[in-house]
Amino acid sequence: MIRPTPRAVAVFAAGIPLAFAVLLADSSLWPYVPAYLFLACFALLLDSFLSLPPGRLNVQVNLPPVLYIGQDEDFLVYLRSDSERRPEIELLCDVGDTLERPRRALAVLNADGEALVPFPLRARQRGKAKVERIWLRWRGPFGLVHRLRIVPVDGEIPVTPNIKAVRQTAVQFADPTALYGVKPQYQQGEGSEFESLRDYVPGLDPRAIDWKHSARHRSLLCKEFRSERNHQIVLAFDTGHLMSEPLSGIAKLDHAVNAGLQLGYVSLRAGDRIGVYGFDSRVRVTSQPVGGVASFWRLQRAAAELDYSPDETNFTLGLSSLAARLDRRSLIILQTEFVDTITAELMLENVERLTKRHVVLFVCLRDPLLTDTVDAEPYSLNSLARAVIAEEFLRERRVVLERLRRLGVHCLDVRADRIGPALINRYLEIKRRELV
Repeated sequence: MIRPTPRAVAVFAAGIPLAFAVLLADSSLWPYVPAYLFLACFALLLDSFLSLPPGRLNVQVNLPPVLYIGQDEDFLVYLRSDSERRPEIELLCDVGDTLERPRRALAVLNADGEALVPFPLRARQRGKAKVERIWLRWRGPFGLVHRLRIVPVDGEIPVTPNIKAVRQTAVQFADPTALYGVKPQYQQGEGSEFESLRDYVPGLDPRAIDWKHSARHRSLLCKEFRSERNHQIVLAFDTGHLMSEPLSGIAKLDHAVNAGLQLGYVSLRAGDRIGVYGFDSRVRVTSQPVGGVASFWRLQRAAAELDYSPDETNFTLGLSSLAARLDRRSLIILQTEFVDTITAELMLENVERLTKRHVVLFVCLRDPLLTDTVDAEPYSLNSLARAVIAEEFLRERRVVLERLRRLGVHCLDVRADRIGPALINRYLEIKRRELV
């Protein structure tokens, strides 16, 4: 496909005032007008003839096998030409609604007539991502025509929760000794497992001294404890419509799933058992708690089944069903969202019932847009009104979180880019304090 460039349009458009100028100067010079147009058409055809033929450009597309939500992944376009012409080639990619549209890329063929062009793909939500076609365009040597070629791709890529950085993030933000439950913990409360006796040295907690064994050995001995293992942890995800709202380019539910998988890997390494529970207007996903790092794939599969829902969350049904399924004291990590104090009443009531038997960690994502709106300098009445409304939302959010803390719920309200490390650190803190 051949199309004229803006330069070609300018060349032909310049012939109009030139024709009027020639005719006004001397009418006998009119033959120069068609001669100019003939030369312009000849240059256009010559430029088309000298440009790189589309048939001599080989295009190969390598799609990635999988995309992780919230993380860029390149798919590569390999160009190769057996012609001596080396034009600059513009590339544009058409993708489905699941993917963000990649930016236009520019390829320059090297001396061997080859070029490798990466297109960064970023998925907005989990599911199937489609790459439809690639557009290639290059100019002739005079810059008067564009050669256009369309390469159909029609490829689908599965988009899964982000587990690519699970291991690095888990090790980076976790104490390696605490992961295995062998870090000495001194009198951290009921449930601590006795590890060994050691000689007392200044600086140790005097309450850890074992007076009976000290009298028998005639030297001060103190007890060492280690963190308990085999705790039961439940990742409870709210999959209602509020969790489908985008934050930093992807849905809040995907931020929660990514952080949950990071925590799942850490807890499995620590010897605990972990399961997944998803609910909105009804229970969507349930998986029994499993232990061992080898069972991480089960956790990943259960998390991948968490789908986006337009329904409003029924906390009474969801949390009461969860409580009925648990036969032992557990750490419930509830990742959800709320708007104001009125809509949060039923949530507070049902979370309070859970805290009577279980340890509840309430996790929600902080929207930086609200804070930025409040802190921004008001430049109009509309911006002032938006700041007042945003401050009211933040105030009601603080009220709900404070009420949860008074109920004995552990609360975590963080930005989306910090939820993974913050969740892991809070889990390790709860584990060290032997609250489960």
